Amino acid sequence: MTIKYDITPSDEAERSDVVPYYTPKQPVPAGTIYQEDDKAEVPKLFQPIQVGNLRLHNRIGVSPMCMYSADDKLEATPFHLIHYGSIVSRGPGITIVESAAVSHDGGLSPHDLGIWTDAQAEKLKPIVDFAHSQSQLIAIQINHGGRKASGQPLFVHLEQIADKSVGGWPDDVVAPSSIAFRPHGNYKVPHELTKKDIDRIVNDFGDAAKRAVEISGFDAIEIHGAHGYLINEFYSPISNKRTDEYGGSFENRTRFLVEVIDNIKSKIPSTVPVFLRISAVENSPDPEAWTIEDSKKLADLVITKGISLLDISSGGNDYRQPPRSGLSKSTDGPKEPIHVPLARAIKQHVGDKVVVATVGGLHEDPALINKYIEKGDFDLALVGRGFLRNPGLVWEFADKLGVRSHQSLQYGWGWWPNRQQVIDLIERTSKLQV
Repeated sequence: MTIKYDITPSDEAERSDVVPYYTPKQPVPAGTIYQEDDKAEVPKLFQPIQVGNLRLHNRIGVSPMCMYSADDKLEATPFHLIHYGSIVSRGPGITIVESAAVSHDGGLSPHDLGIWTDAQAEKLKPIVDFAHSQSQLIAIQINHGGRKASGQPLFVHLEQIADKSVGGWPDDVVAPSSIAFRPHGNYKVPHELTKKDIDRIVNDFGDAAKRAVEISGFDAIEIHGAHGYLINEFYSPISNKRTDEYGGSFENRTRFLVEVIDNIKSKIPSTVPVFLRISAVENSPDPEAWTIEDSKKLADLVITKGISLLDISSGGNDYRQPPRSGLSKSTDGPKEPIHVPLARAIKQHVGDKVVVATVGGLHEDPALINKYIEKGDFDLALVGRGFLRNPGLVWEFADKLGVRSHQSLQYGWGWWPNRQQVIDLIERTSKLQV
């Protein structure tokens, strides 16, 4: 397959028409590999991948990471624009904006993003517009914290309730069952959700996705179904002790997630892909804990519901889980990034029916990550901390793998003295083998 770029040489630089201020139109997305030799092998980490209707120009994504920098209305601030702007302009295949609460009672802290109002969605639009002005893709993760809502930002205190004095809502925390995350801990015992409130939150997910697409303009939606938040709480036997149609059997415990997916799908265009992050295992000593076999069964289910990407993580729903080292023993013996064995198991199970992404410790060695992707262990590497340390991580990965990547016109000046040379280079090297 040959990728062609539509470039019109001009003495006057073209400008992006996405934003109201001047920024040059990017002829090629930053992070795209170019080749002077069409026969040269491109590392699979830098080969495009199709996710639903989206074509990602490489297989390095920005994992959603809470910044705890929203204002008292849980709206995005200039910090978010600068934070995400510094990353998207340097070329990841897709950037996933941090967890945004779908309901007034679902925020992880009083300074997490929300998207249950139009005003919150409007404050996210400048971030999306900037990404699009740089020819980059951007998604958002939507979430309800369940029994872990109304917590403190991590830089204040880990796993401590935010009371009313700091803008929290401790009396309104809800969950599938009235079970605290940690006995005698800082989180309060949640209220068990009524059927009416379940219906409300299901609709809140759908409405949030609709706002994210229609108002903010995001390219994809990720449902947060991991780390002990509400969706995870429903499908896990550890936290769900209900006896109605939302508890007991696997079918009943996954019913809430299925209804969320259906509601979202009914409210956004079919062209917008929906991703799902799951905790593939619970890392728990509880004999009833969720297992990788449960996750394979869940993968089969959500594929039939139209999920385009599975984002594999683990844990977060049992306070007894051991501290993570960032490494895990594979079945072959050597240590590897913690979630790679889980992603491998899911990928082997689902094959090409869905894109499989994973996260956790994937920022250290791009050659190793490329090897995993070449072997088919997973399809897309999601990186969090690595981008916090180095917004130009994609550029660094390319350098370490011995290939050259396109950069934005603003950042490429040290290598390309003028626009015409950029155009000439692209015209010579635009045959990229996929």
